[in-house]
Amino acid sequence: MNNAVRTIITGAAGRMGKRLVALAQETEGLTLAGAIEMKGHPALGNDVGEVAQIGRVNIPLTDDLGSCLPKSDVVIDFTGPASCLTTLQQVASASKAMVIGTTGFSEEELARLKLLAAQIPCVFSPNMSVGINVLISTVGKIAKSLGEPYNIEVIEAHHNKKKDAPSGTALRLAEALAEGMQWDLKEVGVYARHGITGERKTREIGMQTIRAGDIVGDHTILFGGPGERIEITHRAHTRDTFARGALRAAAWVVNKPPGLYSMADVLDLT
Repeated sequence: MNNAVRTIITGAAGRMGKRLVALAQETEGLTLAGAIEMKGHPALGNDVGEVAQIGRVNIPLTDDLGSCLPKSDVVIDFTGPASCLTTLQQVASASKAMVIGTTGFSEEELARLKLLAAQIPCVFSPNMSVGINVLISTVGKIAKSLGEPYNIEVIEAHHNKKKDAPSGTALRLAEALAEGMQWDLKEVGVYARHGITGERKTREIGMQTIRAGDIVGDHTILFGGPGERIEITHRAHTRDTFARGALRAAAWVVNKPPGLYSMADVLDLT
């Protein structure tokens, strides 16, 4: 494992962080170099393998990213916008690589992310699933082929703890659909319907959000046309889907030139 990619995981005691820790131990070509949590977290100081319930890995959970960076190659972040940007600033200053699966950024936060990420090799994707990224790469072509007679709706469902809506993945799907139709999503996106809304416009991409139970992540694109409809659905059954994609991205990005990459780049879908 001397040539293994040395990986730091932030938010390592969270739902995604625990799975990243566990799967990093199983991923050939990767080794865990650090595990980070926010200051004051009750699990700080504990072995992160025990926190993730996989047994000791001899890496303590810490809030000191700076002490871990010199012995790392890449940082994986699935936390929140504010903490992710703080981490990205440190990673950029240390000239390391980064993989970002965090969602919920404002336009101002996204602008800062893009500025910082351009300084280092960085993969940023709202969804690290291989399947969903293949879907993103194809839905625009489908929309273009069907044309304006087919109304477009995006329906997404997630667990009741998710903080942002619509999901970053649903927004990326809507962007891909709009690109395929040569529309501007800011002009055609409709995020809520209530009361007497009038007849649906042809140039419209509807976005419907469901939050319930422990749904990991469902996304459906519905094309409703004259006399028929097409529904394409992706369902994530476990967070491991996203974790494995992020680890794949981590192994891929470390030797790349500085710049902001997507999972489409990782999967050679561009």
